Amino acid sequence: MSEQSIETRCVQAGYTPGNGEPRQVPIVQSTTFKYDTSDAMGRLFDLEDTGYFYTRLQNPTNDHVAAKIASLEGGTAAMLTSSGQAANFFAVFNICEAGGHVVASSAIYGGTFNLLAHTLGKMGIECTFVDPNCTPEELDAAFRPNTKCVFGETIANPALAVLDIEKFAAAAHAHDVPLIVDNTFPTPINCRPIEWGADIVTHSTTKYMDGHGACVGGAIVDSGKFDWMANAERFPGLTTPDESYHGIVYAEKFGQASAYITKATSQLMRDFGSIQSPQNAFYLNLGLESLHVRVPQHCKNARAVAEFLSANDKVASVRYPDLPDDPYHKLAEKYLPNGSCGVVSFEVAGGREAAERFMAGLRVFAIETHVADARSCCLHPASSTHRQMTNEELVAAGISPAMVRMSCGIEGTDDLVADVEQALARV
Repeated sequence: MSEQSIETRCVQAGYTPGNGEPRQVPIVQSTTFKYDTSDAMGRLFDLEDTGYFYTRLQNPTNDHVAAKIASLEGGTAAMLTSSGQAANFFAVFNICEAGGHVVASSAIYGGTFNLLAHTLGKMGIECTFVDPNCTPEELDAAFRPNTKCVFGETIANPALAVLDIEKFAAAAHAHDVPLIVDNTFPTPINCRPIEWGADIVTHSTTKYMDGHGACVGGAIVDSGKFDWMANAERFPGLTTPDESYHGIVYAEKFGQASAYITKATSQLMRDFGSIQSPQNAFYLNLGLESLHVRVPQHCKNARAVAEFLSANDKVASVRYPDLPDDPYHKLAEKYLPNGSCGVVSFEVAGGREAAERFMAGLRVFAIETHVADARSCCLHPASSTHRQMTNEELVAAGISPAMVRMSCGIEGTDDLVADVEQALARV
């Protein structure tokens, strides 16, 4: 399946029905699974056999959909989580314990910034944030002997900074740690970070992958390329015995291709329980089947809106990587040649009050704490998604009080431009 086009994989990867079996991925809406003997179930608990015994850890519906996402990203294994935030937490915490350290781009989603800067700090994990535009030397200086991973977003939400994946991957690998990249905004349709050196990819599947604002979810994909055993002392959770599973060493038993996801599933999902429901996984799969059709329309609409905004004298600035004068355009040409995403960030001339008047005048775009689905929406990050950040942290994340984030859906292009035009006329 991985040799087929990404369009075919969107529709068919992850699940191949047998003779007389359901053509659509079946919803296995069951918490538990029956076995004939205690020994058979015990072998599952010991990770000696594959199978299902409790949906908090694994479920067939979820596994089919996770396998599709792994195929789309070019990874070897994947797992679904209850949200994108859970995916990012699991991705880091799976290899970084108390006393560990993370290097992260400062231009990331506000909730993820808070997770890394504050919540993980309460768990004994420190994070050093770096400007995504830093020099290789500045990036190198952020590492410590106890650094466990590097984190960034392909396209930052909402600053729309494009991550130089190869630069961050080179730094991570020079220090013998993996690069984790959140690829929510481009999706694997427009960028596959593993091909540029990323080791682990995360998603908020709530966004473009679901595509309809119907279900919250997340995903983690392992490239299978990072050699945990070659860096055994740095990653004891994967390379030393796990006494909660009778001394299993994940990297030895499951190999480079499966160790990371197996540990995240059998250990973290067991203990934290942030599972995606089978019903939500079913809805997610419906969204994935049209992902390759929807993403180009999102990009077409966003580019048209961005070009209109750039030519309007009531707009102070526009951020959209596909625009030739955008500071991240060269990186976008390299990593996102088919288009970036459907999100446009811009500043209304006149500051915060002008931005609020503009938003109040919109008719097609709805004010929502959401982004990246079929319906166009917008929000004011400084007073919503990034409200918990200080002014200094906002500036570091590329956000100003006047910034408006617009998520262009898949409606008619002219209708979206007209809505923006009439709302700006009210400013």
